[in-house]
Amino acid sequence: MTALIPDSAVADPQQWALDTDAAHHAPDPQSLPDVTWLDGHDGIAPVSGAAAGAIPGSAIPGLTIAWPDTFEVPPVELLSPDPDIADVASVTREAGAALDVAMPRGGWRGPLGADAVVRHAGPGIDLVFPHDTALPEMDDLLDRFDELSSLRTLGRGDDNLAQMSRRAQDDVGVLIQILRVYGYYDAEVSQNLVGLSAAAIAVQPSAPTVKAHGPTPPAATVRFEIVPGPRYPLAAIDLGDIARSPDQTALITAFALKTGDPANTETILAARGRLIDQLGHIGYAFAKVGDPALSVDHEALNADLALPVTTGGKYVFGQVTSSLPRFINARHLQRMARFRRGKTFDHRLVDDFRQAVLSTGIVGGVTIAPREVSPPTAAAPGIADLDVTLTKGPQHSVTAQIGQSSGQGFYVEGSWEDRNMFPPEGMVRVRGVLGTRDELAGLTFRRSNFLARDQAFTADLYAQVQNTDAYDAHTLSATASLSKQSTLIFQKRWAWSLEIEAIATRELAAGSAPGTPFTAYFIGALPMTLAYDGSNNLLDPVRGIRIAGTVSPAISIQDGPRSSYVMTQFDASAYQPVSKLVVLAGRVRLASISGTSIDNIAPSQRLYAGGGASIRGYAYQAVGPRDSSNNPLGGLSVSEFSLEARVRTGLFNGAFSVVPFLDGGMTGTTPTPTMRGAKFGAGIGVRYKTTFGPIRIDIGTPLNPYPHDSRIGVYIALGQAF
Repeated sequence: MTALIPDSAVADPQQWALDTDAAHHAPDPQSLPDVTWLDGHDGIAPVSGAAAGAIPGSAIPGLTIAWPDTFEVPPVELLSPDPDIADVASVTREAGAALDVAMPRGGWRGPLGADAVVRHAGPGIDLVFPHDTALPEMDDLLDRFDELSSLRTLGRGDDNLAQMSRRAQDDVGVLIQILRVYGYYDAEVSQNLVGLSAAAIAVQPSAPTVKAHGPTPPAATVRFEIVPGPRYPLAAIDLGDIARSPDQTALITAFALKTGDPANTETILAARGRLIDQLGHIGYAFAKVGDPALSVDHEALNADLALPVTTGGKYVFGQVTSSLPRFINARHLQRMARFRRGKTFDHRLVDDFRQAVLSTGIVGGVTIAPREVSPPTAAAPGIADLDVTLTKGPQHSVTAQIGQSSGQGFYVEGSWEDRNMFPPEGMVRVRGVLGTRDELAGLTFRRSNFLARDQAFTADLYAQVQNTDAYDAHTLSATASLSKQSTLIFQKRWAWSLEIEAIATRELAAGSAPGTPFTAYFIGALPMTLAYDGSNNLLDPVRGIRIAGTVSPAISIQDGPRSSYVMTQFDASAYQPVSKLVVLAGRVRLASISGTSIDNIAPSQRLYAGGGASIRGYAYQAVGPRDSSNNPLGGLSVSEFSLEARVRTGLFNGAFSVVPFLDGGMTGTTPTPTMRGAKFGAGIGVRYKTTFGPIRIDIGTPLNPYPHDSRIGVYIALGQAF
């Protein structure tokens, strides 16, 4: 390749490249194009009117194509400038300037420096305070701002820099109002923009850029410089008639605000509420308390509070009247009240009375208003009657329940009731049970608030046929009871019941020889129960304890021979949360029958263990002594315990729970409870929480089963196991 390169090219490459034939010979004149026609300034030759339609071969040499026909291009109307574009540009520039009025691009200026305290109030929003600011209400301020801020709605698809400016200006007012709530009446707030350059502001579009994942708000942070200033104290407090009231000390103590306290609007409103409560509590039935007014003195840096109060004098309770005397008469309403005529008026007792009326279940609404009967005088208080205006609620209801459990089988239960068939509060219920092992028809009458508040008289008559693994029974029972029990509205610490019971039953123990006749029993009993409830919820407790004791002396006549005995039972349960999602629950039961042998006790009245409300994993009544055919015999004592962990899963908004459990216990042949030979069951259940209590499904297995016991027990019911 090197041999092919001329020596002249190697010696002087540039000169060799210029040394061509064209450089040594003049060009041929015929080979150059005729460019004399290019006599216009734009390179296009003018065409005269005479030659416009001719072939201009002499004008442009070599051109042989005919010119087109003559035509005139219509003038194009110029569009006027779009005012919206100019407006958007102007607003955008103004927005950028407004957002940055207190802080240049170079950094902070003014009262706050690099050591300022920055609290993040949301995406792209910062609240900045002087480093030495001690604001006790800081967390509350942030919470309020989060609820009221206009900037918090940024990023929803229609936000640009102009809208950011408008919202930021609105939020300045919001912050000033919030600070005034806490007594900072001299606060200064300014807004600043960080993170958006001047060039970006100039080209900011009228709407945010839309990407695949939605709108993108302006890439900037709005900071609010906040200088709270001094917190104004209360210099004077005027409470109207309170200064002339004989109960001035008690009322001022309840108000609990004094001069020198911060002029905090929330505190003032809370104090007003306490004053209203105290006035109504100590007899001022018609007291009026107006809205508080603050007079702010910016020179003295304090405020005066004026709260108009008209006490109206003290009153005592008069009579209770009813708007529907044939539905609930005044005498029955008076039983529900915790006050009597002549007692000092107390609005707290009126509120309690209102709740008691609502808890009857037959009232849809109630209004209770005091009415002056006689005004107060210097010698005696006034008298105020209570007018009770009632609205009837639903009087009838129909219920249905389906259940399934090992040992008890499948059953369907239904009822119909009229809550006020015999006014006042005379309820009648008809109920029935149809199941594979249990059939029942019953009639119940109950008078609520009988003789006293929350006291109920109940009479129950029912016929029942049972076919269990332990016995067959055909029973007719009549009971009457007087009780004081908890309700869903008023959960009582203490409850009690006294009952008289008469039972006629024909029974046959399981495993009896074919042809063995039923044995007739006539039983009379007087069950008495006392219970303490320290739990936090009647249907689904998560904290506290419950304790109950029952004593039931009984007489049994068995085809002539008569025997007497006493059944005693002790129940206790406890509930303890160990985390936000887990509650540990446990229970124990001890029961005993003493005074006679087991042969003198009807099989249905003996003690049994096993089943969904006892020892899960075992069949109903299956734990305890058995005959040669493996049939339960029942016993004279029972010992049981249960442990559960109720774990909320978060599924279905927290309504679904998982419950692992361990149960154990034994039925004894002597009156002394024992755990000798105890049986244990374990398993897992689920709960679904509803407004009327949790729905329960438990699946258990016996850990030390009897021969031929099922390995799985399934229990479905309403409510917790205990």
